[in-house]
Amino acid sequence: QLVESGGGSVQAGGSLRLSCAASGYTYSSNCITWFRQAPGKEREGVAAVYTGYGNTYYADSVKGRFTISQDNAKNTVYLQMNSLKPEDTAMYYCAATGDDGSCRDWQNPREFSYWGQGTQVTVS
Repeated sequence: QLVESGGGSVQAGGSLRLSCAASGYTYSSNCITWFRQAPGKEREGVAAVYTGYGNTYYADSVKGRFTISQDNAKNTVYLQMNSLKPEDTAMYYCAATGDDGSCRDWQNPREFSYWGQGTQVTVS
């Protein structure tokens, strides 16, 4: 189970931090990706972390503005979003591959077995 929190409304240039709390499966050694989906657009992977080693991955559209991190003691992944733009407006989901998954194809939604319910981010 994945539970997201931290979404909301913010003005352009502002910041938000999203949280994704994982439970019910082995947290270590899997890939967790933050996806987002705006109305009428495809789901887009924006950042990922491999929980085993902490390797991180970013889409070009968020590189330098978003930071993904994890707290292994809490089985929680965070997405710090700074310098937000109106085009960042979307529903944000975290997704996990599950046990022994990799981040080889971290932007492909079909690689992920577990999904959260989503949290809305609105930038005006």
